[in-house]
Amino acid sequence: METVNLNWQDGLTFAGKAESGITLTASNDQDEMGKAQGFKPLELLALGVGACTGMDVVSILQKKRQQVSALEVKVTTERAELHPRVWTEVKVHYTITGKDIDPAAVERAIFLSAEKYCASQNMIKITVEIQHEYKIIEA
Repeated sequence: METVNLNWQDGLTFAGKAESGITLTASNDQDEMGKAQGFKPLELLALGVGACTGMDVVSILQKKRQQVSALEVKVTTERAELHPRVWTEVKVHYTITGKDIDPAAVERAIFLSAEKYCASQNMIKITVEIQHEYKIIEA
């Protein structure tokens, strides 16, 4: 079992803390300059998807002895117009930088993450289709 704790700060802002002791701020508020006061809840969900699949992909590519020097994961979402404004589209784009990266290894790593290992993707794919794309940059 995993537990996180959130404490209301003010307005629509909460301080969150995980069992690990790591903290963050979740908020729909902005300051007087229009600056966000924390991550929006769905931004946190998208971050979770990106981190989960990124960890899988880099781990799998390393096990396949791919010479990865950088991995960027970009998660783009579209939302419904009406409440509860759920995601209607999710795209995950991977940019893999390295030397002699095998596209087949990248495709397999993405597939394994999406279908087997990444709990975040596997939970949300029940309600929204997730599209994957990648680009390899030779280092």
